Amino acid sequence: MDYECWALGDCALLLRFGSRIDNAVNARVHAVAASLAAARLPGIRAIAPGYAAVVVTLDLPAMERAGGSEALRQQFGKIIAATGPTPVATARDVAIPTRYGGADGPDLDMVAQRLGMSADEVVILHSTACYEVAMVGFQPGFPYLLGLPERLRLPRRDAARAQVAAGSVAIAGDQAGIYPNVSPGGWHLIGRTELSLFDPARAEPSLLLPGDRVRFVPVR
Repeated sequence: MDYECWALGDCALLLRFGSRIDNAVNARVHAVAASLAAARLPGIRAIAPGYAAVVVTLDLPAMERAGGSEALRQQFGKIIAATGPTPVATARDVAIPTRYGGADGPDLDMVAQRLGMSADEVVILHSTACYEVAMVGFQPGFPYLLGLPERLRLPRRDAARAQVAAGSVAIAGDQAGIYPNVSPGGWHLIGRTELSLFDPARAEPSLLLPGDRVRFVPVR
């Protein structure tokens, strides 16, 4: 798959593999990110996968000692050419216990009405789908999830909320997500989980990582 390599400021590079949300492109992004991490190239400080791109943060002095940016770009090319769209080796299956509707999911009834189905049908569709963490962003630990059933897809809310409760399970467009902390938000809130999505005191602060497979489990 072709890619583009752009400078992102003066201390990062962006490797772009596409321009839209796509499962195959995202799988490629995860595979490339894993290959780059395994290569341990000098001059790389951090690697962050997104929907269709990988951001590589640079250690500039180490990069210059190893031959400079052009040498690093050449190494990228070789690694990417040798990388197949393999699943993320560290991916896990994670169940998210979720209370749907009511105060925990204040938009559930409205979502059901707009989609022409019952609230129970929305819950069944949402909770029987298998999702994959495409990337983590927006706020620490927020997972952008691919796999939302087509029948549940709605545009974002016309007006964002000033405050969304931590643990809120939400949908918007062709994505699902979970708000780790209290924050503004414009997605439709259909449920809530008690799990802590982000805790800086944990060895791995983010509960969900790119490539993880996620299922929502209804609880009462």
